[in-house]
Amino acid sequence: MRNGRARALAAALCLLMPAVVAAGDPVSVEAFAHRGGFSMPRLSPDGKYLAVALEQGEDHSVQIYHLDDMHHPKNLRLPFHQLPYDIEWAGPERLVVELAKFVGTLDHPERQGEIIAANADGKRILPMFIREEAQAGRGGLQYTADNGYATIASLPSKANGHFYMQTYMWNDEKNTWLYDVNADNGVRHLIGQINVGDMDFTLDPDGKVRYAQGLDLSANYVVYRMQNDRWVSLADGEHGDRFEPITFSQDKQHLYARTSVKGGPLSLVQTNADGTQSQLLAKDDFGSVGYVQWTPQNEPISASPVTGIPTSIVINGDQPLSQIYQVLLSKFPNQFVSFSSFSEDGTILIFKVSSDRDPGTYYLFDMKARTVAKLFSENASIDPDKMGSRVPMHFIASDGMPLEAILTVPHGATMNNLPMVLLPHGGPFDISDTWFFDTDAQFLASRGYLVLQINYRGSGGRGPGFVDAGYGKWGTRIQQDLIDGVKWAEAQHYGDPKRVCVFGGSFGGYSAMMTVIRAPGLFKCAIGEAGIYDLAMMYDKGDIKERTIGRSYLEQAIGKDPSELAANSPDKLADKIDVPVLLIHGEADERAPYAQAKAMRAALEAAHKPYEWLIKPNEGHGFYKEENRVDMYNHVQSFLEKNIGPGVQAN
Repeated sequence: MRNGRARALAAALCLLMPAVVAAGDPVSVEAFAHRGGFSMPRLSPDGKYLAVALEQGEDHSVQIYHLDDMHHPKNLRLPFHQLPYDIEWAGPERLVVELAKFVGTLDHPERQGEIIAANADGKRILPMFIREEAQAGRGGLQYTADNGYATIASLPSKANGHFYMQTYMWNDEKNTWLYDVNADNGVRHLIGQINVGDMDFTLDPDGKVRYAQGLDLSANYVVYRMQNDRWVSLADGEHGDRFEPITFSQDKQHLYARTSVKGGPLSLVQTNADGTQSQLLAKDDFGSVGYVQWTPQNEPISASPVTGIPTSIVINGDQPLSQIYQVLLSKFPNQFVSFSSFSEDGTILIFKVSSDRDPGTYYLFDMKARTVAKLFSENASIDPDKMGSRVPMHFIASDGMPLEAILTVPHGATMNNLPMVLLPHGGPFDISDTWFFDTDAQFLASRGYLVLQINYRGSGGRGPGFVDAGYGKWGTRIQQDLIDGVKWAEAQHYGDPKRVCVFGGSFGGYSAMMTVIRAPGLFKCAIGEAGIYDLAMMYDKGDIKERTIGRSYLEQAIGKDPSELAANSPDKLADKIDVPVLLIHGEADERAPYAQAKAMRAALEAAHKPYEWLIKPNEGHGFYKEENRVDMYNHVQSFLEKNIGPGVQAN
């Protein structure tokens, strides 16, 4: 019976084919700078409503649709410069929104620590956790401001009008609390607490706290299990083994987790509820396993390595939803399908289709009616048929370490001696470049440049050992990995050695200066966006230093020895820069303060080095306003053309 239903649903999917858009004029700068569109679709438990985050320039809201009337949404407007970080339905008519703000484009949205709840009609908005007394009058009720921040931890296994909320208080870095919160009135009931700050809790389907994990004040990963009403530390193994709990099965018999052996790539495993008797579900020898697709009953049906082009590792292929997922993959070749949201009974599904060329398109699948309908695209200004292809490859670094490179090839171009731009990612730790759509890379490719991205040591996606290998090596081994990647691409005749520049944001901006310093003659120009240029300054300015865990991170990442900090700071080595430089920065940047850009400018002037300067007031860590992003991209395009010539003609 189950397989018969799966075959019927699979037959319905045969009618579903991705739309093809004819190529036309070249993509405008404005298309890449565009901010706006839909994201984060969430179905109500009964499948009647759809909540979606909507961004329109600098305005954000949650649009709430009745699935029987998709043309007249209700509007939950959010305060200026705030946006939803997470949207969850606590009940059929009540949703909960965790708020965030964008401080720039180089970081993920920064959580505000505030949570509100509203009805499906966008009314009766009540604060669940607020940080300022001035906001204590929402919904006509008075609330005392909370001296901390909160996040939505999870939801009960069956919608009951409640949600689980983790809280962290500003005056106490050594504790984390978990509450069961009534979304109708905001009343909280304490259900968990641990004497470690910034932990994430894992609950079983009965709402009992079972695990806590995260980074302690020394910035080390720790995990605890609740045993006999007390927390027991599950220390990493002596060889760097790691255990990361994810979720419990609906029957409470199994725990799903990711594990690493000797610091290697993380695998997906199934264990008993107490973490014993591990059974391997999915693994890859090079990259960690992620992109897990779950049933509404919290059963994994597919997973994929996070490196390379994601390929499905089937888990429990007899499960009907697993079969449907494989059909969906076949109907969208060269793309990736991910489940976004289910109704509680599992009969209505929203899934996302994305790729290296497409930021993402969402579809609604009604399994009872056997219909599939396109909902919206994340960025309708991007025409996937005009984007370049992203090609993950491996190469061997100068010390023998295998590394991943991702090359974005201009549409219609042959990967042969192209003008090339090295694009180091930010972070640097536990962040990685992936095969999926990358705005900066696609912009550069649309202008005819081959774009090279390297997942250097310290990057995510290959396990904790690979991340740890980058600590203390900001200006040394990490930069050598990037330089090795450029030399490899040139040796393969992908990039033209006479026309290579480097452009990066945040830590990538730091690397844009340091690679030029470490490899004189290799590059023709360097562009630093919102970069760190003076390592010692990180201990005095910027938001990282404000908390104990941030200071611990700095000590691990860059060290404290003044001579070492100076030896790895671009502003102290400006006399070694032998190419023109473009510095881009926002005056309101809190992560890489404006003082960093001024220090680099002063050093370039003192060393009589050529540079250009693009500064915007009221901009944070990466430009947020569309007009400023257009200006930035135009400056980058002009600067590259002056120094390595226009790119190849991209069809």
